[in-house]
Amino acid sequence: MKKKYIWLLAISGFLIALDQVIKLYVHTHFHLGESVVVIPDFFNLTYVRNFGAAFGFLAESHPSFRELFFLTMPPIALIIILGILRGVKDDDTKQIIALSSIFGGAIGNYIDRVRFRYVIDFLDFHIYGKWSWPAFNVADMAIVGGVCLLLLLMFLENSKKKESTEGA
Repeated sequence: MKKKYIWLLAISGFLIALDQVIKLYVHTHFHLGESVVVIPDFFNLTYVRNFGAAFGFLAESHPSFRELFFLTMPPIALIIILGILRGVKDDDTKQIIALSSIFGGAIGNYIDRVRFRYVIDFLDFHIYGKWSWPAFNVADMAIVGGVCLLLLLMFLENSKKKESTEGA
């Protein structure tokens, strides 16, 4: 088996396990909406059910559409990620890590969608109760972190290409 697929299995497997263990704990030990202060006026663990995507996107859409959308899009995204990974060189560790993080995060949230028809969120950041970031979870962090790393890698690659063409 190629090294990049071993990385994919290891990273995504770890992220899926971590995400699901924490979500299971929150789901079984918290009541919906229950919140525990971790850092006063800044961070709580709060049990939230997200029927939409990031920031509740599509949460208010018709349930039939929403369920169909959220049950079909992740497998398509996973296939696309595998297709992209196939073209990545085995020694491009940063890109492999980024794609594996997105892959693992997508599966973590997809498991919730299949089991519950919603995603369990619990990381709740706010500032003195006046400003609040929508709750999120480990899978969301993996997806956002992977996308940010891919964007950074693309930016750096474009900068290198630009420098090499200007220097020539």
